[in-house]
Amino acid sequence: MTRRMETIQPPDWAKPKGYANGIIADGPLLFIAGQVGWDPLQEEPTFPSSFVEQFEQALANVLAVVHTAGADATHVVRMTIYVVDKQAYLASLKDLGQAWKRKMGRHYPVMALVQVAGLVEPGAMLEIEATAVLSR
Repeated sequence: MTRRMETIQPPDWAKPKGYANGIIADGPLLFIAGQVGWDPLQEEPTFPSSFVEQFEQALANVLAVVHTAGADATHVVRMTIYVVDKQAYLASLKDLGQAWKRKMGRHYPVMALVQVAGLVEPGAMLEIEATAVLSR
């Protein structure tokens, strides 16, 4: 079975920046649990102090699961980012974009950003969950 993926964009809408409005995809689905911005290899995980560093590490953690399934960043079709402080996110957009390109390249899945009152892990500023479509 091969993977098929097509981005859907209503023709009269402005082109989105940093996300897709819709994706049609065929293939086995990989659901990635919420990943926070710590190094999971550490015995006592700690968080970087900056929002951008946590974002980049959380993306790396998402991609570690994707890579373990034999896929890459282009297989990610949906992502939800939960943030404790929306203003920290907005203030970091340029640096977040650079971190995104380092991890995801120019691939933009369907995405949502949600501000939450808190996360389970003390010190976490954000959490990312995702869905990928695999080729088998």
